[in-house]
Amino acid sequence: MSTFVSRLRSLPSVHVTLAVALLVLGFLIAAQIAAERPRVRYSTEERTPLIETALGQQSQQGALKAQILSLRARIGELEAQDPGAAESLRRLYAQLEEARLGAGLIPVSGPGVAFKVEDALQGDVDSLVTARDVRVLVEELWLAGAEGIDVNGERVVGSTAVIDIGGSILVNSAYLAPPYTIRAIGPPDMYARLQASNAFLQFVQRRIQPAGIRLSVAELPNVDLQAFAGTVTVQYARPVDETP
Repeated sequence: MSTFVSRLRSLPSVHVTLAVALLVLGFLIAAQIAAERPRVRYSTEERTPLIETALGQQSQQGALKAQILSLRARIGELEAQDPGAAESLRRLYAQLEEARLGAGLIPVSGPGVAFKVEDALQGDVDSLVTARDVRVLVEELWLAGAEGIDVNGERVVGSTAVIDIGGSILVNSAYLAPPYTIRAIGPPDMYARLQASNAFLQFVQRRIQPAGIRLSVAELPNVDLQAFAGTVTVQYARPVDETP
């Protein structure tokens, strides 16, 4: 033992430091290898179900493609059997397009009017534009013959709700801030019809003017309305069977 100690003392300090460094490096490498083993094993185990899922999705996609091709072939057979089938399909497509137009699912363009509603300058609670004010204008525009309406770019359809949310208005799940612009496409005399409506005149006289709410209107040669971008899925309603 004394011989080993004497030899160790006789070695230069650089050699001793190098030996210790190599020893520590060896321990670090061994620890890294030991840590990598379970990680590699985990990745290998996870890969199998991912591959199975991908193959399953490909199989489903292939089945759907085959179903589409089969249906297309069936349509061709029916059209070949009945010369009037193609015309019937064209009528169905025309009816579908008309229904989409009526539901607001298609962008439209045409002559119309635009209302701009702004809070009063004094800024008290009663002078703020509310969802009810917007609803009244929308209802009056429908009654005046409007075929399409939007509020700050949000298309108004049968399922649209206009409600107050804090200092803004919620339309089609979109939070809109004032001022509010209500645009409508309709007949050339739509604004004249509004002016002849007792309900509209009472709204202006009893709500707009006393509260100091600023209401301006413009008749426009062309108004572009975007399509309704929300969901049209019906969850609870069902068609009524009118078959006797």
